[in-house]
Amino acid sequence: MTISAPTDETFMALALLEGQSGRPSPSPHSAAVLVKDGQVLAKAHHTRATEEHPELVVLARAGELAKGATLYVTLEPCHRAGKGNPCVAAIVAAGVGRVVVGTRDPGPERGGGVEALRKAGIDVTENVHQAAAAALIAPWTKQVTLGLPYVSLKLALSLDGRIATRSGMSKWVTGPEARAKVHALRSVHDAVAVGIGTAVADDPRLTVRDSPGTSPVRVVFDTNLRLPHGSLLVQSAQEIPLVLLCSNEASPKAEAALTAAGAVVLRAPESTEGRIDVESALRLLAERGIVTLMVEGGAELAGSFLAGRLADELHAFLAPTLFGPRGRPGAVDWKGPETPQHAPRISTPAWECCGDDAYVHGPIAYPDED
Repeated sequence: MTISAPTDETFMALALLEGQSGRPSPSPHSAAVLVKDGQVLAKAHHTRATEEHPELVVLARAGELAKGATLYVTLEPCHRAGKGNPCVAAIVAAGVGRVVVGTRDPGPERGGGVEALRKAGIDVTENVHQAAAAALIAPWTKQVTLGLPYVSLKLALSLDGRIATRSGMSKWVTGPEARAKVHALRSVHDAVAVGIGTAVADDPRLTVRDSPGTSPVRVVFDTNLRLPHGSLLVQSAQEIPLVLLCSNEASPKAEAALTAAGAVVLRAPESTEGRIDVESALRLLAERGIVTLMVEGGAELAGSFLAGRLADELHAFLAPTLFGPRGRPGAVDWKGPETPQHAPRISTPAWECCGDDAYVHGPIAYPDED
């Protein structure tokens, strides 16, 4: 591929697009593009955590042509040996003339790769499309800096803000196109979570069926381990991982039975409301390699995430239907802000149509309260 009038921004944009592919979790999304005389010699993304970094892939593909070439990387190359070969050593050995970096590594090794390249005499340009490069690794950044998963909160509600009819029926609030979008979202998250109320009322599978992709780890916030053994979640625990988050006081007998069925039980302290302390539970999930988590309900769990400012993105599906004042209350149960100015909101909302439903999504901003 040859690009006319090429710029660093052009090739980094190509790398960023490439970096959106793959399922590298718990490693970050990243990509590399190797360029010489305006021609792309090779490009690659990090496909899986166990696979080689994209820098090594493009250097291997280019071979001797890599000498004197420019390497565009969305993320600062690693410089210390870990599970594989350090990328900086390979870049130097290949004779690459210049490296262009999107963003530095946010972890403890921040800047080490860049400085090692410069020490080896390689010209390095930093922060090309830095904001987009940082956004590409935002979930991983949160985990390595805060020890918490990156959380997407999904809501489905009627036009008047209800999640079920007065009889409690909630299947289905939204149409098939919206449900397919939810399944697509599940497929790009490490785990999907619900509260025990939703798990009992809806008996969901929380798998990916209406979209291509693999099913994530299923998580239930279940303070007292009430999840029925006959539920679809427990019945499929041997095939698709199931994690139950309970309190330290939950029944050991119930834990033994659920563990025997294939579930993993993690104990966390309770909050002052007598529920699982959400932040403590998230740290337990992060320790198990969960980098991205989608929370699908119910209202109390969603409220806990918003009250604790622990949700990073909102994905809301709005159906053009009315359930009336006796319908089940809103999708979020929490104290809420005192004024509209203090309400959490999507900072840069993107609106789409999913069949007859509206879909709005984007990062959540939490205004400071006085």
